[in-house]
Amino acid sequence: MIATEVIRRPLITEKANGAASDTNRYTFEIDHRANKTDVKTAIVALYKVRVLGVSVMNRKGEARRGKFGTIPGSTVKRAVVRVHPEDRIELF
Repeated sequence: MIATEVIRRPLITEKANGAASDTNRYTFEIDHRANKTDVKTAIVALYKVRVLGVSVMNRKGEARRGKFGTIPGSTVKRAVVRVHPEDRIELF
């Protein structure tokens, strides 16, 4: 897969920013077909950093109540990337 297809967008939340500054871990929303090796090669290609580890999680979407029953939310696949202590990813 192409690197720009694997990484959809970085997730900028309070928890993700804290992890980025404290433990050098960055969170990204990724394509649902991507695996850990795809994410690692995409991060190295896009940001030119050394990746130490990748954790992947599937976040199930919350169901909402609608007029005719429940409507399923969209499932999102996320990756938490651990970067070498000397490297940084500038997201802003």
